[in-house]
Amino acid sequence: MGTLRIVIVGGVAAGASAATRARRMNEQAEIVIFEKGSEVSFANCGLPYYIGGQIRPRGKLFLATPEYFRQTFNIQVHTRHEVARIDREQHAVEVIDLDAGRSRLEHYDKLILAPGAAPVMPPWPGAGCANVFVLRDVPDSDRIKAWIDDHGPRRAVIVGGGYIGLEMAEVLRGRGLEVSLVERLPRVMPLFDAVMAREIQRVLSAEGVTLHCGRGVESLACRDGLAEAVRLADGTLLDADMVVVAAGVRPMTQLAVAAGLAIGASGAIAADAQGRTSDPDIYAVGDAAEVVHAVLGRPMQVPLAGPANRNGRLAGQHAATGSARPATPVAGTSIVGFFGHAAGMTGLSLEAARAAGRDAACSFAIRGHHVGYYPGAENMVLMLVYERGTRKVLGAQAVGGAGVDKRIDVVATAIHFGGTIDDLAGLDLAYAPQFGAAKDPVHIAAFAAQNQEDGLVEQLLPGDPRITGQLVDVRTPAEHAAGTLLGAINIPLASLRARLEELDRSKPVCVFCGVGQRSYNAARILSQHGFQKVYNLAGGYTLHRPG
Repeated sequence: MGTLRIVIVGGVAAGASAATRARRMNEQAEIVIFEKGSEVSFANCGLPYYIGGQIRPRGKLFLATPEYFRQTFNIQVHTRHEVARIDREQHAVEVIDLDAGRSRLEHYDKLILAPGAAPVMPPWPGAGCANVFVLRDVPDSDRIKAWIDDHGPRRAVIVGGGYIGLEMAEVLRGRGLEVSLVERLPRVMPLFDAVMAREIQRVLSAEGVTLHCGRGVESLACRDGLAEAVRLADGTLLDADMVVVAAGVRPMTQLAVAAGLAIGASGAIAADAQGRTSDPDIYAVGDAAEVVHAVLGRPMQVPLAGPANRNGRLAGQHAATGSARPATPVAGTSIVGFFGHAAGMTGLSLEAARAAGRDAACSFAIRGHHVGYYPGAENMVLMLVYERGTRKVLGAQAVGGAGVDKRIDVVATAIHFGGTIDDLAGLDLAYAPQFGAAKDPVHIAAFAAQNQEDGLVEQLLPGDPRITGQLVDVRTPAEHAAGTLLGAINIPLASLRARLEELDRSKPVCVFCGVGQRSYNAARILSQHGFQKVYNLAGGYTLHRPG
């Protein structure tokens, strides 16, 4: 039997991880990477920040070079080489040298597919204009940066309100452009619940980004090969000197489909826990392959760098040795930075959990990332999603300043281990005044969930129909005067017990404060003084205020 030959298609996150793990596990194997692009193992998550100037020089984007792979790992890397076809019967791939224009067959014993995902470019008239861009690789970022540097555009339209859309909005505003952001769905960051997306939108608007949500793009108005405006479906024209399309990605499955490999319900390549496809000698990892969702327990496409790197590593080991641990289910844990803020999530949103048939509820914590008496505390809104009855944690979202990543990672860990709201409430988290609080936002959200599940309070979520009855603002008179909800009367918490007779015990009472804590105390007072229907507005005025 000859030397084991492992061929890898794609040399970025998943492919590079697979190759290097395979080498560490098998010094005798021949390992070859074919990468269609001009670069290998580059930091694609850093591309917006290269355009914005935060990352410089350009060379910092490159985590490894073909020469590094050869010298350090004895791995052959061929850039500008496209794998065009898989011959499963012959155990070979057809490879096209894009520079020489020649093709050849390359034998494999094990084949690892890591082609990634491609940006969606809708077939709009004008999509091919020179100033219309997507952002997937280093050449894309070079083109965008060069256009800004050389042409000095004043107005940019970004199509798509997801992660790349938000990052590019910050980058382009930072470079002095007027920015309009178009999202065909009703809100930016559609994976987030509406109440959390609204907090993101507040920041974008405050930073001068003009939002156009709930309206898709019909076409691009062009002249002399350049886009001059974006025409929305309702007829609105947005003037543009450049257009960035960040409308999502599609898994690159063409090779797998042509080879007859099984494609999953998500549209990505079906793979088992070791990355094997329906052909046991062919693996699929990264953005082109399915993973098992940690909460739903079913295969999905989750195009994120973390799972790509981890699962690529496992597939590389299995291809090299025939054995590897199974891949860990993925919760979709992610975060994006924008204008000094962060938005992170893990697991399911409340909307997604209910759509999946789960009896889901949520709670909120609106707190600083450390204690308020220590200088520099930055507020965040943390939303915890859990299942009624089982009390299992299903997901979380957070929007705010510093510390968002820590809280999302804590909840992601709880999800991994099948944790409950009670587990979160009892976590022993690190505390010192400059780092957190003795009652961390994670604890507060879990306490609120426990109070709901234990029947101590009934809450109304933002967007829920308002209960007809008495609406009571329990904040101070000064807070009430600065802005309140329509129809609210002001009875501060400190005077509530003395003023109970001003309220009608036969009618429902909705109480609120700034974030939900004082009003929870008010709800407990009212419930124990003969009021039968008491509701707390979850998240208080912060989340229920108009606009």
